[in-house]
Amino acid sequence: MHPRELNRYNVRRRSAVAASAALAAAALLLSGCSASGSTASTATATAEKDVHLTFLNQSRGQEAALNELAKKYGEKTGVTVTVDTPGPVDYLPKLQADAQSKQMPDIYSSFNQTSMAPFYKAGWALDLTKELKAGWSKNFTPEVIKLSTFEKGNNLGVKPGIYTAHWETQSYGIVADEKNSGLDAENPPKNLDALVDQLAESNASGTGGFSVAASVSPFLAQYVASNWLTDKQISDTFAGKYKWTSAGWKKAFQFIADLQKAKAISGNAIPGGQNDNPTVETNFFTKHSVGAVFDGSPGVSVGHKTAPDYTSYFSLAIPKASDAKYTPRAPGVPGKGAVINPRGEHVQASLDFVKWLTEPAQQQVFSAEAYIIPTSPSLLASPKLPEQLTGFAAGIKDLQVIPNTFSAPVTDAISRDVQRLVLGQMSVDDLVADIQTAQDSSQ
Repeated sequence: MHPRELNRYNVRRRSAVAASAALAAAALLLSGCSASGSTASTATATAEKDVHLTFLNQSRGQEAALNELAKKYGEKTGVTVTVDTPGPVDYLPKLQADAQSKQMPDIYSSFNQTSMAPFYKAGWALDLTKELKAGWSKNFTPEVIKLSTFEKGNNLGVKPGIYTAHWETQSYGIVADEKNSGLDAENPPKNLDALVDQLAESNASGTGGFSVAASVSPFLAQYVASNWLTDKQISDTFAGKYKWTSAGWKKAFQFIADLQKAKAISGNAIPGGQNDNPTVETNFFTKHSVGAVFDGSPGVSVGHKTAPDYTSYFSLAIPKASDAKYTPRAPGVPGKGAVINPRGEHVQASLDFVKWLTEPAQQQVFSAEAYIIPTSPSLLASPKLPEQLTGFAAGIKDLQVIPNTFSAPVTDAISRDVQRLVLGQMSVDDLVADIQTAQDSSQ
């Protein structure tokens, strides 16, 4: 899920993306697509020769591996797959334009569910449920299948089904440079208070401290809130059945306020705007001006691509709060994967290619070359992951697996309000009240 990689699958979501998604919904409806068309056609065998497929790819981090695999597949089958990578910022606008002109690609990258819901509801995604039940599901962990499933009554209004196939398991956590942050992978902070103290101490050096993008801050709050909230309570919050003003959410946002009070936040501000997460990742991976960041596991893929010689960093989970009721759990978000256009000329050929991409052998290429966590149970059980991903991977077994997700108004409110909180312009009570107002407006 964010601009460079994270938001990306998710993410991670800034105001511009929310606006784009809203425009996409309106544009798709104006184009004459109906919500009932989400399974407008089914995969049918294609016996044609010289089949040419188009894949609109959102992720630059996986671009090289995807092109390599597409070439290999072409040599093996004779099917030509052209990968088009407009870049993460331009991906959604291009997809919207393609939908408006009814020139959709055969295959396109999955993105965060909030952004993609308008396309699913307008009939631009093949329901893969039957194929998964017929045996394809063996390539994925049960958690990934659950995270990809739109259940009946989901808060995004998508028809029940599974519209994406993923070769990445995405997690969230802290990425830290031991020298700059003072954090130790072998002896991580015992609790949230110890984490704040260490980050505050490191920030005095000018190259330490902590940073998180405004667009990623909703996932930070969701992660920390799991110290006091069950998965059901978090899911019910997204569905409007549980209040943002509850104690668990207040404590989660208080953690961000505590970071600022302790002077642990780099630059005394949370970066915002369209390129906020690329800014955070550049400061960490390239400029080394910050000691630790909260990011999604795709951030490691970005770091590997943009600064391949920099390897002195590690990932770790958010530590437990001293008064926690539960063990904190990383938000579960479907990572890199594909959606198949059911109105394309070569639906079966597209399905065959995506199935091939998700086989363990191809997932291993993505993992080794793009530094991503696979979805294959056999690969997750192997010791072949890059060491920078091990902290993220350790949390996969305890991911939050919930049927609902942030609405666009709530994402915008959190992204905006955490910046104001850190600047001292808003209290935690004011923040959660404003988020609740945004939630009520999205019902």
